Amino acid sequence: MDPFAACRIVAVLLLGAAPAAADIIVPTRTIPPQSIIGPEDLALSEANVPGAVTDPSQAIGLEARVALYPGRPIRPQDLGPPAVIERNAIVPLIFMRGTLLITAEGRALDRAGPGELIRVMNTTSRTTVTARVGTDGAAYVSE
Repeated sequence: MDPFAACRIVAVLLLGAAPAAADIIVPTRTIPPQSIIGPEDLALSEANVPGAVTDPSQAIGLEARVALYPGRPIRPQDLGPPAVIERNAIVPLIFMRGTLLITAEGRALDRAGPGELIRVMNTTSRTTVTARVGTDGAAYVSE
């Protein structure tokens, strides 16, 4: 046998080998946007999908941001924390800096969960600001 034949065979096997499949998480039913995901909504599927959610704990308790379809991979950007502020809701608008505290009434222009940025219109001045949603449902304005 040619001394390089074995090397060529190994190279062909390495280059032609399919990537190993890994377990990913897929929905078991159609999950509409704004639905909270529970353990019964998820199943493991063997596939090689880069960036797909691979651990059920990364999805359970979160809210679907888009429609999720059975058998299709779930991506992290498809999920988010459950919303505590609905669009058009009246929310406390809070600005804090040192000992200065200013509060106003605002109207939420988006729907968001804790930690997310949201646009809020001050109902008195009609000025729109960007604020971070707190776990208490208030919108906190920073500089």
